[in-house]
Amino acid sequence: MKTVLSRRAGASLALATLLATALPRAGGASARNATDAGSFVTTLAQDAIDQLAAPNLSEGERDTRFRKLFLDGFDVPLIARFVLGRYWRQATEAERAEYLRLFDELVVQTYARRFNEFNTARLRVLSVSRPNEDNDVIVAVEGSVASKPPVRLDVRVRRGSSAYKVIDVSIEGVSMAVTQRDEFSSVIQRGGGKVEALLASLRGKVGAR
Repeated sequence: MKTVLSRRAGASLALATLLATALPRAGGASARNATDAGSFVTTLAQDAIDQLAAPNLSEGERDTRFRKLFLDGFDVPLIARFVLGRYWRQATEAERAEYLRLFDELVVQTYARRFNEFNTARLRVLSVSRPNEDNDVIVAVEGSVASKPPVRLDVRVRRGSSAYKVIDVSIEGVSMAVTQRDEFSSVIQRGGGKVEALLASLRGKVGAR
């Protein structure tokens, strides 16, 4: 995710990521049980800070917690297919399975360790809108960390059979999912249109901790 990282380094990206997690706090409100999209976003953001910004949390435990949060809070299969774009249909079953595994691992390795820097993160909901006829809801929020300037985030969520899921986050109008899709597509095109070219690149990134 180097393209995204270079576009919005530091607080902006970490805030966007922490918004896309969901784990109920002990004795507190559950993001999974939120009755509206705005409550879902604000609750899950605070849950993420509480769970992942603990100062004495080991890297291994933070990775484990983040992986669970990511899988619970994101519609991971939908995002992964979208990011791979038209190449999803081209990929074999074995390539799809490896891609999903590598995609998950890349996100965990890229973002998990950033949370120890964001225990001062704050956000407020600006608006909640339904942009079209489907089940998507856009929750616009303003996020800030310590002395850094505030950042506008648009969190796209979709309610499934039992809970909301985050399917994209836009930072100052730039979609993380679309940006990542463009990067992956470029890697595949440089590799002769083969999905294996992307898999090889992801293997290298995941292996280089």
